[in-house]
Amino acid sequence: MAHTIVHFEIPSDNIERANKFYNDLFGWKMEKVPGPMEYWMFATGANNKGEQTIGGGVMERKIPSSHEQITIYRAVNSVNEYVKRVEELGGKVIKPKTEVRSYGWFALCMDTENNIFALWEANTK
Repeated sequence: MAHTIVHFEIPSDNIERANKFYNDLFGWKMEKVPGPMEYWMFATGANNKGEQTIGGGVMERKIPSSHEQITIYRAVNSVNEYVKRVEELGGKVIKPKTEVRSYGWFALCMDTENNIFALWEANTK
């Protein structure tokens, strides 16, 4: 697996304002996703086959008035395998493997330089 970036999340204090900003700036059309929290997804573009190249989401900032950064999700074959490797290499698991119903699983991690990133295992069934 190439460990491609497959998704990113943008924390927001005002989701409507963020949606307008990114739509006006890049033309990203955002759609609300049903679920327990307010979450809007978008595609950043398509390749020459019309397939989505990378997607993202806008969500309410988890810690109000903080400087949360954009979270990058990298594709892996097994979240369980990679969280072990993160810890072996001196990183930390911030949020353990969590299911995103029908889509797959993710874990939030911190590297040795205190940067947060996510691992993503797609549900291929």
